[in-house]
Amino acid sequence: MSEAPPQAHARPRRVRRLTPRFFAHQLLRLAVSFAVLVVASFAMIHLIPGDPLRQMLGPTAPKELVDARRTELGLDDPLPAQFVHYVQQIFSGDLGTSFFSSQPVSDIIAQGLPNTLALGMLATGVALAVAIPLGMWAAVRTHKGRRRGAETAFSALTSTAVAIPEYLYGLALLLTFALGLGLLPPAGLTGPASYILPVTALSIAPAAMIARLARVETLRELDTDYMRLAHAKRLPAWRLYAVHLLPNTLTATLTMGGLLLAGLITGSVLVENVFAWPGLGQRTVEAITQKDYPVAQAMILVYGALVLVINFLVDIVLGCLDPKSSLSDSTRQEG
Repeated sequence: MSEAPPQAHARPRRVRRLTPRFFAHQLLRLAVSFAVLVVASFAMIHLIPGDPLRQMLGPTAPKELVDARRTELGLDDPLPAQFVHYVQQIFSGDLGTSFFSSQPVSDIIAQGLPNTLALGMLATGVALAVAIPLGMWAAVRTHKGRRRGAETAFSALTSTAVAIPEYLYGLALLLTFALGLGLLPPAGLTGPASYILPVTALSIAPAAMIARLARVETLRELDTDYMRLAHAKRLPAWRLYAVHLLPNTLTATLTMGGLLLAGLITGSVLVENVFAWPGLGQRTVEAITQKDYPVAQAMILVYGALVLVINFLVDIVLGCLDPKSSLSDSTRQEG
């Protein structure tokens, strides 16, 4: 008796119910990671050589004035006492005041964080929108060893695109389309057109990386039984690829997209400086250069916390889709 033929439809991905144990484990990891981040953000700034008060007051400022200001800011306290004060500020929601501008750090973050998040999320969206169709197209065109030249060109171009830093893309785009041709705004946030260059600079390398992953996932799916049967039934191309193939290539690709969002937000610091973007990037570089402790520590903390939260959410999504990682009830019952 012959086996039943495989069904010509996309295999459904089961969503698993997360157990309290798994969720508690992920929360514990998040808490430990955040504790390490707090210690690192404090230590990194204090390890940078130089005296912030001399930079703030000038090299010719009287020693009495410098010492008085140091006492006022608590910088002459022992490092453990400064760290305890820093932790108390974090949990009280008071991140302090900038040494140089006397502006509350929370106001600085509130002004710049939305623009930084918008830049990172738009770049992630553009990278996914371009990379997934490109990777699928490359896989279909080069399936089973066809078009070796196209496969080589795709691999070479995407590898090169990944290797080039985002800020170099930013400089090239700025010199070409803003300063050279005058087609787009060179700096600042003056309207929708201001997003084009920085978003493009941030999205090129991630798009190349995701396209490579999407190609590998698509090649794997093309060799499955359900796709062979769909081909044999001569389904329309749009239905074959959009309905049957696409859903089964998205899990790993979207997971990579979530991880890249964290990288794009933190990696946007240099790109924001290239385009004078009103986000957190410029203030971060200025604060670290000037040793503006409250601002620099808060920026490191914000960027790190964003990465931790995004990674936490990615782990939760993977836990829903992967029974081994989630220790779901259904898996435990089967065991």
